[in-house]
Amino acid sequence: MSMVAGVDFGTLSVRVTIVDSAKGPVGTASAPYPLHRRREDPNYATQSHADQMAALAAATRDVLKSTGVQGDAIKAIALDTTGSSVVPVGKGLEPLDEYYLWCDHRAFAEAEEITRKAHELGFEGIEWCGGVYSHEWGFAKLLHWLRHNPDKRERLVTALEHCDMVAATLSGVTDVSQLKRSVCAMGHKWMWNPQWGGLPPENFLVAVDPLFAGIRAKMGGNYETSNHIAGHLSEKWAAALGLRAGIPIPVGAFDAHWDAVGSNIREGDAVNVVGTSTCIIAMARKAELVPGVCGVVPGSVHPDYTGIEAGLSATGDIFEAIAERANTTVAALSEGLDAYKAGQTGLLRLSWDNGDRTVLVNPELGGVTLGWNLVHTAQDELFAAIEGTAFHTRIILERLAEHGVRIDRVINAGGIPQKSEVLNRVYANVLNKPVLVPAGIPTSLGSGIFALLAAGAYKTVEEAQAAVCLPLRTVEPDAKSAAIYERLYKHYRDVYFALGTRDAVPIALGKVLPELRKIAAEVMRVPSP
Repeated sequence: MSMVAGVDFGTLSVRVTIVDSAKGPVGTASAPYPLHRRREDPNYATQSHADQMAALAAATRDVLKSTGVQGDAIKAIALDTTGSSVVPVGKGLEPLDEYYLWCDHRAFAEAEEITRKAHELGFEGIEWCGGVYSHEWGFAKLLHWLRHNPDKRERLVTALEHCDMVAATLSGVTDVSQLKRSVCAMGHKWMWNPQWGGLPPENFLVAVDPLFAGIRAKMGGNYETSNHIAGHLSEKWAAALGLRAGIPIPVGAFDAHWDAVGSNIREGDAVNVVGTSTCIIAMARKAELVPGVCGVVPGSVHPDYTGIEAGLSATGDIFEAIAERANTTVAALSEGLDAYKAGQTGLLRLSWDNGDRTVLVNPELGGVTLGWNLVHTAQDELFAAIEGTAFHTRIILERLAEHGVRIDRVINAGGIPQKSEVLNRVYANVLNKPVLVPAGIPTSLGSGIFALLAAGAYKTVEEAQAAVCLPLRTVEPDAKSAAIYERLYKHYRDVYFALGTRDAVPIALGKVLPELRKIAAEVMRVPSP
């Protein structure tokens, strides 16, 4: 029997779970840290490395205390983080600034420049990340930082993804040559791939902006999958966390990818990690390029498979914003939603409040709701928003399937599916297929699985999953609701591509609003006007 610690850094807090190799999760604790935003700049979102590390120490000590587990019984610690969350560092790998968090969208112009230059020069890497480089990704954020911090440029030693920064900090690494970088993070967000020798070539980067001169050389270290060791816990951080020094720390990854592992992903699964945003994770032995996704990367989810990432830029954030505008909470606004029927609101809501991550990859879009009348409520909008995120998810899953990604099962992971059976039911009906939901929150369980591998408790991901993953329950679609959503989806798809694509071929949108009213009237058995 071995016990390990799995760590998940989310947008607002860190969760630490102790996982027993035989019993599975033993207990969990979390600690918050602030997210820094600016009202005058909605694209701004940063976080302090020091705040995050202090929260990690607090959560680790809390879970040891609440479970009664002794710190020296923990055999390994593994961590996942948000991404692309980028921190520029100087001498000794000390932060020069706060993290550009994943939801910091200031680098939209830089992303457009990278995309344009990649296509102009025929750089293959742009095709492997869906044909469009995102404002949420590493090189765009680093270029934005270089342009806006001329006084700090000379002190830049390298830039690090959050998961690599935390692993380096915990293991006492202070030199770039000793770094282990996550294939998951660098492959999905920095166009790293062995096919073209790793990172994009220097001549391409400099063609984007001369400020990138020398950056490729600064992004040193070994690029590894998560079945490799990033380092061992230092004396300093062992004391801070209450653990034993010297325990292994595997190479980290992004939270959604390891949430998928903790949700018992296998080939043929699409895992919707539904939280603040939604990450959609799939994996395949062989995978072709998929336009508009967040990367097709060997070894990013499971060391032996190619990982595919897609998603929505906002999900829970949209629900929260609707509730805040109504001066209430999502929980209060959700009371009674279980009585809502498919399409009854007559609203069609697109989930672009924070831009489009996949398939359009367009940060300039904004939330759209069609069909308002004078008696609609905030609760109506919340239900329509749930429907809209489900429709967008279907757009993405269809794009994956069109390009050879097999999808046999859909798993709703993340925190929101644990709280909202309405969401699970709507997703099953919109997708018209069973949706599986873990019997508990799998967050940080994926970290626990890779920690178990690092501790030598299991030899393969599958062995560890079989031992510690939570059972999955099934939410079946309702045939009548699925039929209504099939009609609505056709309109959603039309509007999605017509409004979301510049220079889109004109289509007849005049039928949409009357059809929304007609469907709502049919559902509620009210005569059409």
